Amino acid sequence: MIGTITNTVCIIVGSIIGSLLHRGIKDKYKTVLYDGLGLASLAIGLNATITNFPKSQYPVLFIVSLAVGGLFGTHFDIDGRFKRAVNKYSQKDDKNLGEGLSLAILLYCIGPLSMLGPIISALKGDNTFLFTNSTLDLVSSTVFASTYGFGMILAAPVLFCWQGMFYLIAMISSQAISEALMAELLIIGGLLITGSGLSLLHLKDCKTLNLLPALLVPIIWFLIKLVLKF
Repeated sequence: MIGTITNTVCIIVGSIIGSLLHRGIKDKYKTVLYDGLGLASLAIGLNATITNFPKSQYPVLFIVSLAVGGLFGTHFDIDGRFKRAVNKYSQKDDKNLGEGLSLAILLYCIGPLSMLGPIISALKGDNTFLFTNSTLDLVSSTVFASTYGFGMILAAPVLFCWQGMFYLIAMISSQAISEALMAELLIIGGLLITGSGLSLLHLKDCKTLNLLPALLVPIIWFLIKLVLKF
């Protein structure tokens, strides 16, 4: 778990550093940071989707997942509930904290390094992926906190639980997370990050948190396949 702990600490440190710079940055510079984060999100998201799409065994599964997950998330208004809950307790200057947290959590958690890293760490004891991800998240968390404020530190425990889940599953059963399932999750995750980038650039409010349940559909599908084999 040393890799996940390091990754979590880097986000905490980056959030502290960024929050110290928060009030000293002029609006025009914050706008540039918004644009930079949006473009970076588009690049990271599209790269994850395009890279893993050829590995998919079910080319239409991601479409079904987004449709089903989107309907479920919209019905329960996950995006709206999350942002209202966060913004209710955030400071006046951090009124967009909910938006920032939703984007940060997706960027930190839904990516090849963050998802494959804990698995490789558990199975092989190699933390290279997680240390690399820690460096990237240190920079990203600094930028996020300088834009949205100290509340961005709340993304750290989310990342710890997320990576910890993959680590424990891999420790319990190395067959539980197959390469095929990982590819499907990364395709959908990449699209969610891309949607967050579009929202950040004010091109389209995709309400990406409403699409988050889409990640459960491939898991359920592969579980059904596993059960039918027996």
